[in-house]
Amino acid sequence: MTDSLTVPDYQHRTVLLDEAVDALELSGARAAGTYIDGTFGRGGHSRLLLSRLAPEGRLIAFDKDPQAIATAEQINDPRFSIVHDSFATMADALAARGIHQVDGILLDLGISSPQVDDASRGFSFRQDGPLDMRMDTTRGMSAAEWVATAEQNHLEKVIRNYGEERFAFQIAKAIVARRAVEPISSTRQLAAIVASTVKSREKGKDPATRTFQAIRIFINQELEDLEAGLTAAYSMLAPGARMSVISFHSLEDRMVKQFFASKANVEQPDRRLPIRAVDLPQPLMKLITKIKPSDAEVSDNPRSRSAVLRVAERLGTPT
Repeated sequence: MTDSLTVPDYQHRTVLLDEAVDALELSGARAAGTYIDGTFGRGGHSRLLLSRLAPEGRLIAFDKDPQAIATAEQINDPRFSIVHDSFATMADALAARGIHQVDGILLDLGISSPQVDDASRGFSFRQDGPLDMRMDTTRGMSAAEWVATAEQNHLEKVIRNYGEERFAFQIAKAIVARRAVEPISSTRQLAAIVASTVKSREKGKDPATRTFQAIRIFINQELEDLEAGLTAAYSMLAPGARMSVISFHSLEDRMVKQFFASKANVEQPDRRLPIRAVDLPQPLMKLITKIKPSDAEVSDNPRSRSAVLRVAERLGTPT
């Protein structure tokens, strides 16, 4: 098994690399600002951000994965620092460093290729490995531990809500039946249980795809982190600063879309009321763009096909 702080030699191609960084507009005086890469991964976005920062600029990155932290610690640049924690903690983590506003934030919500390709991490149903699925292998309950103890109705709820799996009841029932016979401790065991239960699936998609996604999201509290992280990120943005968010499945993208819309769209009072224009509610953010990978990028990196980049800018007068 790979040591938790060893960085395996797995290749990762950063999705929407240029588009996400370009959207932050690191030019002129903005290049001297402070930026956050909330999901360091294997550092593709961070390295590009650093290449565009001025000498007095600053980049703070976050990641829960010890292997990502080990990669980040190889970057020898005084403008860069890494925090071993979720981006949901960014407001407190930066306040501890005396930082209360930043000039741009980038969140790449996808699981990295090294995590998927390393069988010892337990994320993939395509190869056998321990059923772990934790982004941070130093803390928390593994997928195997949860699958071994969760009530059937909780298994069903997680698989349905986080995997959008219509066979959630049947899969949960099959898991409970199998674990009564033997522990479910490997990815191959879980994938086989799902495959024997799900009799139909979208063309080209493995039957276990939705179940593995659901359990991974639950184990890592990904949606809770995203909800808290979006709120924290907005609170950190200086007026005129932008946030780039790349999501990879509909649950994440819906949350990002709705969060941005809640800040960009304000309910206006009845026009018949005697309210001055200056007193009307004002939007807090401006929607900038929505970008999907090009055909060329999808052809070169099929894992990018579901990615969606959304960008919004905080409104107000810069101080």
